[in-house]
Amino acid sequence: MSEVELDVLDLKEMILSNNSFGPADVGEIRGAISENYGHFGELRDAVGEMEEDESLSPAGKTKMGVCQFLLGRFKDSHETLQAADGSAMALFYQARCNFELGRYEDAIKVYEQAQTSGYNEDQCKIGIAEAHRYAGRIEEALAILDNIFGPAEQTADYMYQRAATVAAVGGRMDEALKLYQRAVQTDEHHAGALFGLALENDRMGNDEESLALYERAAKTFPTGIGALINLGLVYEDNNQFDKAQICYKRILDCYPDHPQAQLYMKDAAATGNMLYDEEAQRRNDRLAQILNMQVTNFELSVRSRNCLQKMGIETIGDLTRTSEAELLSSKNFGETSLVEIREMLTSKGLSLGQFAHEKKSSDPPIDTSHMSPDEQALLDRPISDLNLSVRARKCMNRLQLNTIGELIRKTGDDMLECKNFGVTSLNEVREKLTDLGLKMRGD
Repeated sequence: MSEVELDVLDLKEMILSNNSFGPADVGEIRGAISENYGHFGELRDAVGEMEEDESLSPAGKTKMGVCQFLLGRFKDSHETLQAADGSAMALFYQARCNFELGRYEDAIKVYEQAQTSGYNEDQCKIGIAEAHRYAGRIEEALAILDNIFGPAEQTADYMYQRAATVAAVGGRMDEALKLYQRAVQTDEHHAGALFGLALENDRMGNDEESLALYERAAKTFPTGIGALINLGLVYEDNNQFDKAQICYKRILDCYPDHPQAQLYMKDAAATGNMLYDEEAQRRNDRLAQILNMQVTNFELSVRSRNCLQKMGIETIGDLTRTSEAELLSSKNFGETSLVEIREMLTSKGLSLGQFAHEKKSSDPPIDTSHMSPDEQALLDRPISDLNLSVRARKCMNRLQLNTIGELIRKTGDDMLECKNFGVTSLNEVREKLTDLGLKMRGD
């Protein structure tokens, strides 16, 4: 961003307030994140709120399932969509989840159901052809594409799938390249076509052209893992380790446990050769100045100031590393305070949770020296193993606690600070931990 640009779109609000939801809305979400990746956090926060809403309607579950799909959470998305409204859109994205999970036969069956239910026939056929191709049935995929006629033949999706299928046949790379090029001419933001074209240029040794295409593919959303991995490696070859880390982080945002991205991120960070041109350094210096500004420098209400102080939030940077859900989880912090802080950050071109990935736990490490190997193994078990009540589980989600080890690093006071979490819930947590021979910090 040049200086710190103002972006007025509130993607989270758009998702949560829009009752109707269709392909056009999916396109708007994808376009917004492609334009400004900072919106990814807003999509994630919106999904988090929908997941906490126990009164979500079947249509609302379709919206939530599609948004989970966009986040790359394919298993969660599939489960949500199965319990949704059974609409053509819910079926179409169930099929896409099956495809992403490698369940190609299931994907084909559900694409057919979506088509019968009224989803765009040609899009379903293209999806079926793709599933056949990945299952190794190239001729079947090509036969399906041969039987798609009319306007669909001129879409980027069709030309991309045909290019990838022709390339898999062998000996027809010239034809595939022309189809990739036509797809990109039709839709300059088509992630698959850009990646296919970049990959072929990479293989042919056209380094500058492939780099430009990888960079264009990386700006799209959702971005293919292959495009981000390959672009990151190109950046590393060019000693641009800061840019490489951004690519790997994009993968880890969606797939935190992706082993290849984790390894590449570690290697790129360890190199320590972060190169910045003067303009980039100037922008970073300006951003750093803003992030280091004390929140007390701004005119906030007494309630907002007190809540931020209780949460240990002192600077603008602290706010950008804190999500809206975390703020709202604090006692006495309501929508009015949230709007006030959101407006203050917007005036600086920033947003809540924008740099949440940089947040470091303030909790001290656990002393495991007195623990047996079995007791230490308990720390990695998920909190769900405690079988807590609904109220207590919601507090765990708000505090973003996932494992028993993360829980016992908290004090009783830390837990009581969470909205709707009282002494009864605290006693419940303590009893469950006692049954395992564990206790919270300070107990």
